[in-house]
Amino acid sequence: MTPPPPDHARTIPGALRTRSEKQPDGTAYVFLRDGEEPGERLTWRQLDDAARSRATVFEEAGLAGRTAILLHPSGPEFIRALLGCMYADVAGAPVQVPRRRQDVETLRRIAHDAGTTTVLTTAEVARDLRERFGGLPELAGLTLLATDTIASAPRDVTAPRDDRDLRPEGIALLQYTSGSTGDPKGVMVTHANFRCNAMETEALWPLGQDGVFVSWLPLFHDMGMLFGVLLPLWTGAPSYLMAPGAFIRRPARWLEAVSRFRATHSAAPSFAYEMCVRAAREGRTARVGDLSSWRVAGNGAEPIRWRTLRSFSETFAPYGFAARAMAPGYGLAENTLKATGTPQDREPTVLFLSADALGQNRVRPVSGTDDDATPVVSSGVPVLDTQVRAVDPVTLEPCPPDVIGEIWISGPCVAAGYLGRPEMSEATFRARLSGTAADAPSSAGAPGTHLRTGDLGFVRDGELYVTGRLKDIIIRQGRNHYPQDLELTAESAVSGLHPNCAAAFSTDDGTAERLVVVVEADGKVLREPGERLLRAHVHDAIREHHRLAADDILIVRRGTLPRTSSGKVRRRECAQRYTDGTLRSAAVPPPAAPVRSAEVSR
Repeated sequence: MTPPPPDHARTIPGALRTRSEKQPDGTAYVFLRDGEEPGERLTWRQLDDAARSRATVFEEAGLAGRTAILLHPSGPEFIRALLGCMYADVAGAPVQVPRRRQDVETLRRIAHDAGTTTVLTTAEVARDLRERFGGLPELAGLTLLATDTIASAPRDVTAPRDDRDLRPEGIALLQYTSGSTGDPKGVMVTHANFRCNAMETEALWPLGQDGVFVSWLPLFHDMGMLFGVLLPLWTGAPSYLMAPGAFIRRPARWLEAVSRFRATHSAAPSFAYEMCVRAAREGRTARVGDLSSWRVAGNGAEPIRWRTLRSFSETFAPYGFAARAMAPGYGLAENTLKATGTPQDREPTVLFLSADALGQNRVRPVSGTDDDATPVVSSGVPVLDTQVRAVDPVTLEPCPPDVIGEIWISGPCVAAGYLGRPEMSEATFRARLSGTAADAPSSAGAPGTHLRTGDLGFVRDGELYVTGRLKDIIIRQGRNHYPQDLELTAESAVSGLHPNCAAAFSTDDGTAERLVVVVEADGKVLREPGERLLRAHVHDAIREHHRLAADDILIVRRGTLPRTSSGKVRRRECAQRYTDGTLRSAAVPPPAAPVRSAEVSR
């Protein structure tokens, strides 16, 4: 493997050109059929030729300098089209392929916000969309362009805009946030942002000469794109990719791929590690081999669960997995992705804190055996030019280490803002500490502006600890309660519940605020102990552990809770659906599906 691209590779297309010239036949990406057997393999030269060919077509279509939707399954064509857009100076906006009418509405809203009618996709997806949703007004007016019908031409024939003409501050991608309510917001990620985030991530988790990636994460999602596509390209390490559905259907496939292809780096949200532990307990990991090659097991969730880290490390220690490989981190699309991470070859740090103090936004360490102890796991440290601090969201003053505040970030990975939302961008991406002059310069040493994340946490000994989401906090009798803590208690109330199966939130019925906990359960749990006893167990567990009485506990069938593309529960959408009555109890049969017209249903 060659070293990372030299400094003159200021953009991702520039890094691709470097790879194509220096290691043309090197393996770039391998796609696993059904998540197991190697299928299509792309070399750096093949990928560069394909990206340039698509860039030529995009330029001829007048897309240069404009935006377009990227609507591809997680496969090779997404990568070809993504890099083709970057070569042609097209700001691509990755969107999940629609499965329901609601998804088509999301597609329409994103296209409207991005100011485009062009949807880059595959011939198969375009055909399926027309057959299933062709009669819907949401799809009308969108032009579907099948990028997989573009043949790769020899490089002396293709003549797209040279990557060296791309401006580092130019928009390389529109990453739409998976917010729970309201209109979608497109984060403007620049070429410089991608370059800096790749450099910082590689500095935190070095690849070495034997670096290999394995990923099942959706490629249209920021975490999947960085760890599955862009970081492998930047470092020159091969990447083995499987469809997300292959992992969801059988989580052990992920671990089997890590062992089979000797992966050194692979990342996922916390729930994925929990699913693997469950699979092991149920005897479904017999084909998992040696995991000793796995040096960085990135864990991106807010917050990181100590129980998950410990149970995964203990469960897979006999397979060669080292506890020091577990690498919690923190990131968000507004910072390109990664903001902090646990340094390589260092076990995660955990603090046991007083739950009562946390309820008052205070940090007070206690013994891990204390009845009041709550484990809070470090999300690691920032590296290079990124800085992270906790700030009082009201006074805008920095918080001392023993006070929880809003997480603010400064550095070269902070994106340019939200597309077409100057006021929101100013408030979110260019926040200033109290007393900072409006004309104060920004620099790594004394940043003038910061990104307001909306997340809560504290910084202690240089490490970031994430405690919750500012808008999701539940306040009862003057105490703060973090919904993820209530959700973990609910999940643990009855054996057989799946990880990440609960949502806790507050609603206001006009007379009082109500605490609601929604829990997903499959058929087996619904039969035994049954819905009534399950509600009672959850109620008692929350009362015992948090001294709270839930006003309503709703049991729904598994798969009901709305989630983001990375699997996180959308609490605010849950609250909205609960309020309008569309979130239904598992005991209540769903209404009969309306009869659709032949045009829509055929």
